[in-house]
Amino acid sequence: MANYFSKIFGASPVGPIQEHMELCYEAAKELITFFDYVAQSDWDKVQDSRARIVQLENEADEIKKQVRSNLPKSMFMPVAREDLLELVLVQDRIPNRARDVSGLVIGRKMEIPVAMHDPFLKFVSRNVDAAKKARKTIRELDELYETGFRGAEAELVESLVDELDQIENDTDDMQAGLRAQLYAMEEDLPPIDVMFLYRVIEVMGDIGDMAERIGRRLEVMMAH
Repeated sequence: MANYFSKIFGASPVGPIQEHMELCYEAAKELITFFDYVAQSDWDKVQDSRARIVQLENEADEIKKQVRSNLPKSMFMPVAREDLLELVLVQDRIPNRARDVSGLVIGRKMEIPVAMHDPFLKFVSRNVDAAKKARKTIRELDELYETGFRGAEAELVESLVDELDQIENDTDDMQAGLRAQLYAMEEDLPPIDVMFLYRVIEVMGDIGDMAERIGRRLEVMMAH
């Protein structure tokens, strides 16, 4: 009988989605180590940290493919299949951005100007905070799924999404501050370095943006 119902309703996709988010967060978190080594100009360790990010991004890609291939098409899911697929795609952009920004830095052995070390590392850390908060919301997805995205569990997730919005606002403010600081230093730096530094700041900030979008996707599901 259990197998019969499993065939009708399909296995819950929540576990793999949560596993995927764990890898996404780990890839983002590795950027703290990565940029610590960049600040120290320890390029051997920078390479090792970059390899770890690439490994995590590859593992996340594999789970994403599995979710897309195996997500039940049954009409009995409490939310649309497309909403869950979109959630996974948004999550997946976090390790993608971690890979992108680490690739930008390591490809040119970019140095972060000494005057920007502290604010930049704090900016990295706050973006990782956003990914961590997004992971916390996804950890509630199993309960949310079981309650049909309604009730007390939905209220809890709403409060987490509000916290996520605040963190993302912080990263936006920090990004603006870094851009202003870099603008003031432009005349003292090689123009090509300035161009790439702006890009690094932008891509790093995308991690906080993607984390915030995870919360938005959950809100869309709860609104249906």
